[in-house]
Amino acid sequence: MNIKKIALALVGIIVVTLFFYFDMQRYLTLTALKANRQTLLDYYAAHKLVMVAGFMAIYIIQTALSLPGAAILSLAAGAIFGSIMGTVYANIAATLGATLAFLVTRYLLRDVVLNKFGSKLEGMNRELEKRGFSYLLFLRLVPLFPFFLINLAAGLTRIPLRTFFFGTMLGIIPGGFVYVNAGASLATIDSLSGIASPRVLGSFTLLGLFALVPVLYNKIKNRKHSPN
Repeated sequence: MNIKKIALALVGIIVVTLFFYFDMQRYLTLTALKANRQTLLDYYAAHKLVMVAGFMAIYIIQTALSLPGAAILSLAAGAIFGSIMGTVYANIAATLGATLAFLVTRYLLRDVVLNKFGSKLEGMNRELEKRGFSYLLFLRLVPLFPFFLINLAAGLTRIPLRTFFFGTMLGIIPGGFVYVNAGASLATIDSLSGIASPRVLGSFTLLGLFALVPVLYNKIKNRKHSPN
């Protein structure tokens, strides 16, 4: 491992350590968001560009380092920026953060991730290698696996960076919008568990199945043309 890789790894370790040492997670709760919403809105009214840039930087770091708080950040996007622009900012930040995690896994922490999650990622890796964009879209739409685990799994495969980037960006739009839109009506939310209802999850599952249609079509087509 060269000096640049060691330096990047140390920076990541330091940020994660500081996050938990100073208990920054206490600011990423529904209670804290409700208590500070007006302060955040006032700051946004006075410093729009700084607020957007700061929010996106925090979201990118959280996603890249797989830190807790993604749901609260999505709610915050809706509470501060509104449903539409909040979705745009959260989507771009989450995609960039996921892409950084993907690149770090591919070029820096491959052996570490394999040792820790290798057996759990084997099936996902195999499908990502074969199906590429369609399977990635399915994984993003259907919440079968944790978001961070998909980033790590994809980083271990030969899936192209552009495929990962656009598959992630498109795949997280529906789920992201649900949370951001909920954040726009923050006062009505009592718990995070009520946001993603069974009906919403069922809709995501249907969308995910549509993403697999090209895969199923190719399988059927190959069977028809394969020799008996």
